[in-house]
Amino acid sequence: MPQGLPRKLRIAFILQAVMVSLAIVLGVYLISAVIKHSLMNTALQEEATHFWELYDASTAQPPPNTHNLRGYLVVKGHSNLVLPDNLRDLKPGFHELKDDDMLVLVDEQPAGRLYLVFLRSQAERLAFYFGTLPIILTLIAIYVVSWLTYRASKRLVSPVSWLARQVSEWDPRRPDVSGLAPDRLPAEVQGEARQLASALHGLAQRVASHVARERDFTRDASHELRTPLTVIRVASDMAMAEEASPRVVRSLQRIQRAGRDMEAVIDAFLILAREAEVEPQREDFDVADIVLDEAENARALLIGKPVDLEVSCHAKPRLHAPPRVFQVVVSNLLRNACSYTDSGRIDVIVEADRVVVRDTGIGMSAESMERVFEPFYRADPSRPRGSGLGLSIVSRLCDRFGWKIEFESELGKGTAATIRFT
Repeated sequence: MPQGLPRKLRIAFILQAVMVSLAIVLGVYLISAVIKHSLMNTALQEEATHFWELYDASTAQPPPNTHNLRGYLVVKGHSNLVLPDNLRDLKPGFHELKDDDMLVLVDEQPAGRLYLVFLRSQAERLAFYFGTLPIILTLIAIYVVSWLTYRASKRLVSPVSWLARQVSEWDPRRPDVSGLAPDRLPAEVQGEARQLASALHGLAQRVASHVARERDFTRDASHELRTPLTVIRVASDMAMAEEASPRVVRSLQRIQRAGRDMEAVIDAFLILAREAEVEPQREDFDVADIVLDEAENARALLIGKPVDLEVSCHAKPRLHAPPRVFQVVVSNLLRNACSYTDSGRIDVIVEADRVVVRDTGIGMSAESMERVFEPFYRADPSRPRGSGLGLSIVSRLCDRFGWKIEFESELGKGTAATIRFT
């Protein structure tokens, strides 16, 4: 799991440690600067004030002279030959002489000028013991606590990571749920993780049962639904072979057309019900032949309507797909055009890369165009024909085989439906 929870925790702790380290390093630098400059400046100022108070009481008071501090006094009107050369040109104020390893305060009063010298190495030693060393110890403590917290967090999330790996290895069509059985869970999977594993185990069992039922349904439906249709088709063929009145012949022809349509719809439904990885049986077929056949069937829906249906074949495209699926798509578009066209004409145009079904019917509003592929939605509910499932099925079938379905419509003027193959 490249972006798993343990990795995210590890990155979070590393970033936290890096940020804390940077902050502490910056703090060490600032504290060192404060100790060496502000703190030492203040300490030397207090030493100078104390010396001048003693000097005012007795001019014989010698300058400070300790292990860490050296003092030089230059009284006005007198020269001080013991003053080091590197201090003679310093002006009043605080100075840092890096080359000479000195921190120098020059304090000038009416009685004279006082030079207080503190070794820079001593100041750095104080900065280390009172600033750097405590911070280093704090940083080590933070690292140790972060490491222990990370180990504890990793131990807590490891069962969740194990569950994620188990689920990621499942085959959705045949999920192996045995690894999540309560008696096979690792010892570290306890508490909420064990409850989650139990819930996933139950879910996987239900999914497996559902997949098995779906597979059994598609297999059984493919056989059981075709059997009565075959009987109907054979019986109607035998009846048409005998002499019958024109009315009976027309009824038998309608039965045959309905049987063929039902077979095509069953094939389409079974294709949609199967997994996408299960490839349906394909073959090469002429688009124009199916369009002409479906147009002939659709003319029966226009009996009694002043509507002309014309087919124009400007090309002879061929597709490699289940022909009955394309038959269902074209049949639904033609039935819709016939249902919603009360007068005028319906034109079916076959091009090299598309089929267009254009009518002069009632058209659709902008709102209807947005919902045209919704199941059970009908642009005009007052029309008795259709359940609103046709275009939803058309959309799903086109998506399944890589075709593109497009609609252009204007309310009161008609609709144009286009099936694009490429």
